[in-house]
Amino acid sequence: MAETVEKIKLLKSSPDLSAATYQIHDESHTIGNSLRWMIMKNPKVEFCGYSVPHPSENVINIRIQMYDNASSVDALIDALSQLDKVCEAVEDSYLASLREGKFERWEERY
Repeated sequence: MAETVEKIKLLKSSPDLSAATYQIHDESHTIGNSLRWMIMKNPKVEFCGYSVPHPSENVINIRIQMYDNASSVDALIDALSQLDKVCEAVEDSYLASLREGKFERWEERY
């Protein structure tokens, strides 16, 4: 039986979670950069950065530091929710465009 791995794991943090490093399993730069951008839109966030520890590891680490002892967990959850809404909006627009045939068609010639 395969070992179950937590999707998001807390690596280290301040006692009040105002500064914390999270590890997100099975993700890469694609979600890392998008999530960092969404987190930094929050005015309560002082710093956010992400890294891929090693190319052979299938994880990213994301560091969040907050102003005024605000919760980095709340900032992470809020950013994930907002990012999900953005992805849904893009998907809805894409599917609507496909249904309406609003795209360029071309045939490849050999």
